[in-house]
Amino acid sequence: MTLPAPLQQFDYRLFHIINSEWNNSLFDSVLPFLREASFWLPFYLFLLLFVAFNFGKQSFWWVLMIILTAIMSDLLSSSVLKVNLFRLRPCQDPSINSMIRILVSYCPQSSSFPSSHAVNHFAAATFIYQTLKFSSKWWRLIFVWAFAIIYAQVYVGVHYPIDVFCGAIIGMAIGWITSYIFNSRIGLQPLSKHA
Repeated sequence: MTLPAPLQQFDYRLFHIINSEWNNSLFDSVLPFLREASFWLPFYLFLLLFVAFNFGKQSFWWVLMIILTAIMSDLLSSSVLKVNLFRLRPCQDPSINSMIRILVSYCPQSSSFPSSHAVNHFAAATFIYQTLKFSSKWWRLIFVWAFAIIYAQVYVGVHYPIDVFCGAIIGMAIGWITSYIFNSRIGLQPLSKHA
């Protein structure tokens, strides 16, 4: 996959700024872990408990739909887009990998475009926000979680900004579709309304 020259230059420049200029020891220590699923296990547990305690039996359908959202987003990004739109990752590109900071112990061989982390996390964030926003305005902060993960992908040297930006847009579209289906067919109502 080849980007138009001006867009590619912008992408490289922004990557260099995030990866090599906007760095500090705290980010160097934290961001490699931030992109790992295991780091977020307490958050996932909180999310499941929140939905179960507040929505009872309805939570089964919510959990099922968010799992389907994750499956759809991962299949689209990993099995369709990455296979057909191959782009070399910065950590694999011999023309620049000696000049960048690679903060992970491995560099995936798969295509850099789109970032599956971006597609998956923005699909989940959009689904969570669209299905739970009625319960609290604070659910909009779920996008901070998704953004932190995709920022980390660029920071550690495994993706370019365009990869994560496009992945986020694709993920938001998937999350909007699945949340629309869920809200229009099932929806969540607080348990107190059923008492």
